[in-house]
Amino acid sequence: MDRQPSLFGEAETASTQVVARFAPHFDAWKAQARRLLSDETSPERVWWEADGERVAASPPAERASTPRVPKALVNMARAASCHRSADRWALLYTVLWRITHGERHLMQLGGDPDVARLTRYAKAVRRDVHKMKAFVRFRAVPEPDSEDGEPRYVAWFEPEHRIVEYASGFFKRRFANMRWSILTPMGCAHWEGAGEVWFSAAVDKGAAPRGDALEDAWRIYYRSIFNPARVKIRAMQSEMPQKYWKNMPEAHLIPALIRDADRRVADMERQTREQDAPRCGPRPASPDTENAAAIARATPASIERLALQAKTCRNCALWQPATQTVFGEGPSDARIMLVGEQPGDHEDLSGRPFVGPAGQLLDRALADAGLERERLYLTNTVKHFKFDSRGKTRLHSTPDDTEVRACKPWLDSEIGLVDPELVICLGATAARALLGRAARVTRDRGRPIAWQDRRYLLTVHPSYLLRRGHAAANAPDYRRFVSDLSQALRWSA
Repeated sequence: MDRQPSLFGEAETASTQVVARFAPHFDAWKAQARRLLSDETSPERVWWEADGERVAASPPAERASTPRVPKALVNMARAASCHRSADRWALLYTVLWRITHGERHLMQLGGDPDVARLTRYAKAVRRDVHKMKAFVRFRAVPEPDSEDGEPRYVAWFEPEHRIVEYASGFFKRRFANMRWSILTPMGCAHWEGAGEVWFSAAVDKGAAPRGDALEDAWRIYYRSIFNPARVKIRAMQSEMPQKYWKNMPEAHLIPALIRDADRRVADMERQTREQDAPRCGPRPASPDTENAAAIARATPASIERLALQAKTCRNCALWQPATQTVFGEGPSDARIMLVGEQPGDHEDLSGRPFVGPAGQLLDRALADAGLERERLYLTNTVKHFKFDSRGKTRLHSTPDDTEVRACKPWLDSEIGLVDPELVICLGATAARALLGRAARVTRDRGRPIAWQDRRYLLTVHPSYLLRRGHAAANAPDYRRFVSDLSQALRWSA
């Protein structure tokens, strides 16, 4: 029996005392509260006694009028009525009395002692319901007499408050297609797959099943969602207090998962670095390692042999992140050679120079200038793609002087083997590599430069036009670029 602490002193007489007996649930309390309000029975005269077995001994109550109260009170009172404190019924009636006797806006006064205590009770109950929804774990129990042969799913839970009936609606909706029972030391709820949830008396833990195959599934699920990078033990214990662990099959994994968290984070970081390593394509087959050294030492007799030698180049560190060496291509006796800065992302993956967006713009400009790409030799100053990583995106990075000098012998050998009549330098990197620091594209572009028994023509790199948004056929910069290229026909004649 749930009885409030006595509100009556020794001098109180039986004639002024009212004992309100009712079944221990909210709707039964409401019926008694309406009758007492109709009789104008003040809170200090009422002794609330929640006793389902003795309710029949009380005289039947006449139909009482329904007082009009704020909806906020009804919702909060229903939750607070599940609190384990024995004075909850008296508190509910006190607040109800005050609202119906001149304090209509009482629920808006959060600092009022009665309202504050009612709010505290309701919050505690709702928090307990939240834990019940999260931590109930059903176990399958065979029912030999069931018509469909399906098991009953039984769970054991230890709530802090009397929430079994209050929370049962959630489980009815959530698990409507199975028969289940939730056993607690404060009462039990049962669902047969149809009809209404029914309730029975409290039981001890011995009535609950010990375990089943579903527990392995819970452990697998919990292990898979555990994030070692976000281990916050205090926050976890706040959301999942240790008092619930004993009834949760996955809980025994927690200590080991916490101990192993640092190692797993280190493994994830290592794997991320490996996955984000700046390589976007498989490396092509390298030349025969036994012959590589001999090939590198040999004097190149052809562009093909020179390209094979370049595959073994380790003169700078650019070969490590790059997919492959991107050597020049074109006729070995071409009259005109075009030299760019370095391969880009597309070139690094394909192994061919000038095939990306800048290469496509160059092809269009060459055609507009009257030049055929198939009759030109195209190459780059640096033979490996230098870039900065932004996640999985590779962004162009200008090669420094050390890297340019490391690749200079390859470029000199290309020029020596092809022996073009004219070398077109596309951009500042190519111009400085071949003509020295005195060369300036902005000053010297579009006019012939004689240097060491060879003629050179300086112009911008096509990527410059792309960056400036001047790639359209009628853009001034594009027209000037085409004009520069068209000079090659006259000077290479």
